[in-house]
Amino acid sequence: MQTQNIDVLVIGAGPAGTVAASIINQAGYKVKIVEKEKFPRFVIGESLLPRCMEALEEAKLLDAVKAKGFQEKFGAKFVRGDEVCDFNFTDQFTKGFTWTWQVPRGEFDMTLAEEVRKQGVEVCYETAVTAIEFKGSDSTTTVIDKSGAEQKINAKFIVDSSGYGRVIPRLFNLDRPSNLPPRKTLFSHIEDPDRLKYHEPNRITVVVHEREVWIWTIPFSNGLTSVGFVANPNFYDSVKGKSPEAALRELINSEPHLKERFGNKKFGFEPRTIEGWSVTTDKFYGDGFVLTGNVTEFLDPIFSSGVTLATVTSQRGAHLVIKKLRGEHADWEEDFMKPTMKGVDVFRSYVMGWYDGSLHDIFFSKNINPQFKNQICSVLAGYVWDTTNPFVKKHDRVLKSLSQVIRINRKPV
Repeated sequence: MQTQNIDVLVIGAGPAGTVAASIINQAGYKVKIVEKEKFPRFVIGESLLPRCMEALEEAKLLDAVKAKGFQEKFGAKFVRGDEVCDFNFTDQFTKGFTWTWQVPRGEFDMTLAEEVRKQGVEVCYETAVTAIEFKGSDSTTTVIDKSGAEQKINAKFIVDSSGYGRVIPRLFNLDRPSNLPPRKTLFSHIEDPDRLKYHEPNRITVVVHEREVWIWTIPFSNGLTSVGFVANPNFYDSVKGKSPEAALRELINSEPHLKERFGNKKFGFEPRTIEGWSVTTDKFYGDGFVLTGNVTEFLDPIFSSGVTLATVTSQRGAHLVIKKLRGEHADWEEDFMKPTMKGVDVFRSYVMGWYDGSLHDIFFSKNINPQFKNQICSVLAGYVWDTTNPFVKKHDRVLKSLSQVIRINRKPV
């Protein structure tokens, strides 16, 4: 069995892993990425947020992504019946990026991974972690490649960015259930030749189908649009027994906002389902490892927080790994755990506010304060660490308070 000695092992070649690997590599350390899947591979999380652009920029990945010509995204629109709430990122409260992309993740993730490889990071696809042994902060990881060959990798630190693979949490029994109820999605990519008639190419549109059931519509630059229903699992009982294509077709045709545009259009692949995605873990770091991205906690597809949390936690974690390798003090609790939980908790408040109806009241209010809307826009852009924003600082109560005021004011006298 071969043995390799490196500075940092990164598990996972998605956005979290590539951002961490690039930043640590730029600091002069030997980094290797192992990825269980063959790239390109399919994954959801196709609508990015502006805040993730800062992490991609520091990782020197922006130019490679720009060269791919992905669909630019300038905002988000929410629709409920005839009511519309439109957010433009140029109106946000927080200073920062005012645009991002909507991307087929297979191509996007492959672009990041190959760019990191060009920077000098070794990237091994179809290579799975089977065991990890820690000796203080040093570790020995056993991996196996697609041919069945095993290798041991000695590293001074591990960044686990394995996403849904959750390598370290599963190996060391750290997984814990989320406090969010289970939900399920049925989705596909659909041909969308008439998108310009609907003024929809440069933003995500979220349609409220019924209470706690919503639909995403995410146009790509390749002429396809991602469409998915998100609901409690029992919502799909009405299409139980039907093929995935027949089930999604029936649901699309039951929603007036989608029927005309997508009712008879060809699917790019047989519709897929994902459910029970919300999960968390006991701790996000330990002696010799840090968890970044979805491996820390994944909340819900609403508000597209996944890639932003992935890239920003990796950006922050990479700097602490560098401090550790330099022999400097790295305060993982203060500089990683607390900021990570801050971002997760802000997004969690908005996810819960969406499903309990508080955000529906706010978004579709006829008299929403423009300043409030701009401050909420910053959260939707991913700037969930800006505590000068009241809708970040008081996230755990401001939405319900504003919702209650709106409800009182619209009651007939």
